[in-house]
Amino acid sequence: MLDLELLRSFVSVVDAGGFTRASERVHRTQSTVSQQIKRLEDDIGQPLLNRNGKDVTPTEAGERLLSYARRLLSLAEEARDVVARPESEGAIKLGIPEDFAAYRLAKLLATFSRSRPGLRLDVRADQSTYLRRDIERGDLDLALLKRDAGEKGAIAVWPEKVHWVTSKIHPVDIDAGSVPLIGFPAGCLYRSRAIHALESAGRFWHMAYTSSGLAGIQAAVAAGLGLSILSDIAIQAGHRVLTAKDGFAPIDKTELALVASPDASPATLRLADRLAEFCDSVDAKAA
Repeated sequence: MLDLELLRSFVSVVDAGGFTRASERVHRTQSTVSQQIKRLEDDIGQPLLNRNGKDVTPTEAGERLLSYARRLLSLAEEARDVVARPESEGAIKLGIPEDFAAYRLAKLLATFSRSRPGLRLDVRADQSTYLRRDIERGDLDLALLKRDAGEKGAIAVWPEKVHWVTSKIHPVDIDAGSVPLIGFPAGCLYRSRAIHALESAGRFWHMAYTSSGLAGIQAAVAAGLGLSILSDIAIQAGHRVLTAKDGFAPIDKTELALVASPDASPATLRLADRLAEFCDSVDAKAA
């Protein structure tokens, strides 16, 4: 019989692409996770992971086991929840950035909500500066937010790749004086990054288009109304990335952070685990 804890560690290692981040997901030391994988490989009788330095990928046998492991873990969690679930589990107040994988993230949240009918989700999409404020003063239980790279205090973090973008069909004339900017309202990290980068380079700028929604910013860029800063996953087919050759140096590093309130409930931490797995998968696809 396969040990569910061993399977959980195996799935975490594959999703995270290595032992270090996986150990954070399952709340074990790296050496413990490594020992668990060794025990699982002994039980199966075959190597399950290819180890190449810090990079870890599943072997052919590991790939076959992976789908079964996910199903077994999901079924075990469902059984535990059905038996142990109280009539009401309260509510989780979650904050998310509007411009982060909105559609796929909404599907994950809907699936989580359906699996726990006694739990009420209260989700708010907003600028990271407001999400940070509200998690600090207790108005949110959990938040995914964007911040400067290297800050302390988070369940997990994922580095972001952000780029200057213009329209592919109607590119902005970047040598025609003041640079027209497109972005979120004041307080947005990307907006601040763009203004700082332009002023550091001695360029004049003006806000040409401000939108509180990502779709408006993407459309304005594609139409040629100005330049903006977007993350990898927000760049569309109608956009062209500007590089140092175009006179636009790389933007200072940012990261996506998963932050919980100090008194987060078990249900909140369970949702945090699901969000961490989701962000791991998004980060792996963007790499």
